[in-house]
Amino acid sequence: MPAPQEPTIPEMSLPVVPPVAPMLAKAIKNVPAQDGGLLYEPKWDGFRCIVFRDGDEVYLGSRNERPFNRYFPELVEAVKRELPERCVVDGEIVLRKGQILDFDALQQRIHPAASRVRLLAEATPASFVAFDLLAIGDENLMQAPFAERRARLVEALAGAGAQIRLTPVTANDERAAEWFEMFEGAGLDGLVAKRSDQPYEPDKRTMLKVKHERTADCVVAGYREHKSGPIVGSLLLGLYDAAGVLHHVGVSASFPMKRRAELIDELKPYLLTDLSAHPWSSWTAQDENTTQRMPGAISRWNATKDLSFIPLEPRLVVEVAYGQMEGNRIRHTAQFRRWRPDRTPESCTYDQLDLPVGYNLDDILAR
Repeated sequence: MPAPQEPTIPEMSLPVVPPVAPMLAKAIKNVPAQDGGLLYEPKWDGFRCIVFRDGDEVYLGSRNERPFNRYFPELVEAVKRELPERCVVDGEIVLRKGQILDFDALQQRIHPAASRVRLLAEATPASFVAFDLLAIGDENLMQAPFAERRARLVEALAGAGAQIRLTPVTANDERAAEWFEMFEGAGLDGLVAKRSDQPYEPDKRTMLKVKHERTADCVVAGYREHKSGPIVGSLLLGLYDAAGVLHHVGVSASFPMKRRAELIDELKPYLLTDLSAHPWSSWTAQDENTTQRMPGAISRWNATKDLSFIPLEPRLVVEVAYGQMEGNRIRHTAQFRRWRPDRTPESCTYDQLDLPVGYNLDDILAR
């Protein structure tokens, strides 16, 4: 069966109509101290989404303002069951595995095959965590202060159920700092601070976010070329498990253009011309049904994107900074810190990783 077509933006009589770019956050190092006007929320690790509902018309708008409807049909139905008949709600699509968030499973939902989407919608249904209200009925609330929008959101979600949830909020900076540490064990990746008097400003970084950061020593086992030409686009990182198998755990990609060119020369002594000698050689055999993310895997977001890689002898060790793990991989792009010539590749194992204490998602959402 061919992949479903992207739905067109429906005509809606709402006071705020799609597409709307979500309001964004600026990264800071520490939880900001209360100055009399801040409200703090957990930072959910999922897909940002603005939900538009006008009766039976539902539009799930992504951060890039394209629809999520085809990938999350179960959420379309949940919106009809659990949200007010006419509303616009900002939040995050998340997927849980027991009492923790599972971003890797969430990414599996972005699949071109309609049959696969239907299967996953039943096997791994997603939820929506709401944290802002842009419109309700005929009222446009985007210029209202956030404290008012939050109060109206609590009212609007009074009839919500299992799949539409409300994020907790606190005005206490000490409690927020506790949340920052505790909630990571449930898969959340930080904290967001918003001014109680601020309006909703699409596509502007007027909120603040604090994310966890750790470091790890990883093996560099390959690289991808930059889209602009034969310079380094990203380094492919690996860690060894207890059985001595090297696993692809993520990438480091944030380099100035001059540094990308310099890296080509630094990596030349480690180039492998025979892929069969590489620990990831078997990963060239894959197709659109491949579920494990691999260095040369087909992108679920862009099927035309070239994700092939240039193999390197796994002898270089690099220290990178990262926020959190997602399963056995580093979540988000890791930041290059320095080469580690004093470390052997074999010493780069999962044992070095600092894992957060577990926490219960239901306890977070009950606050």
